[in-house]
Amino acid sequence: MIIKERRGKMGGKESERYFVFMDYDPEYERIRNDRTKRGAYELDMYLSRKHDELLENTLEHGSYKKTISLIIVDGFAVEITEDQANALRSANGVRVVEKNQEFPN
Repeated sequence: MIIKERRGKMGGKESERYFVFMDYDPEYERIRNDRTKRGAYELDMYLSRKHDELLENTLEHGSYKKTISLIIVDGFAVEITEDQANALRSANGVRVVEKNQEFPN
């Protein structure tokens, strides 16, 4: 299922930052254990590609903005609508999708 939305306001829906965390991935664990510079580069490339493919296969191109892939955990931050977050929650390989909560200073 691909959710078709635009970034920003569309039909009263506004994009917000969400964090997406993935299920256990043995390939991530294998690459993460390589503590060399090459291993760090390989991990970054692997996760970026994996996260991009998930978004491309779940959401309409151009309707989201991935802001960062995290390497300390298998996850990423993305600007999406609540409907898109719900679509990601049901995507294969996704463990948790949580809206970023900003606290007042």
